[in-house]
Amino acid sequence: MQDQPTPPEILEAVAAFLRADVLPALDGATAFQLRVAIGALELARRELLAGGAEEERARLAALLGRDGSAEELTAELARRLGSGELTLDSPGLAAHLWATTEGKLAVDQPGYAGLARAKRLREGN
Repeated sequence: MQDQPTPPEILEAVAAFLRADVLPALDGATAFQLRVAIGALELARRELLAGGAEEERARLAALLGRDGSAEELTAELARRLGSGELTLDSPGLAAHLWATTEGKLAVDQPGYAGLARAKRLREGN
């Protein structure tokens, strides 16, 4: 949809309201639980903005030479890795694993210093 505000904007506004207006009035376990909830909202927002699920599925399909859902393709990748049919020397596997890991870290831990360092190393900088 093209309506405003967008889902990421809504999540950002709710998290900001909870952090600025509700959290200061709480303490103890309830404040902790609210911090966890705010973190979950922020993670969901980053996931929506990243939009990498389809990219990951397409990489898996290309790597495995077949189509399917992300879950099916991930299971197939695991099977082929477990059987030794695919190894880190297999064309495209290392690139897929790096891209998937970087995408997941960008959503889950965007401030993780190792993420920026890994990207620079992979890009040869």
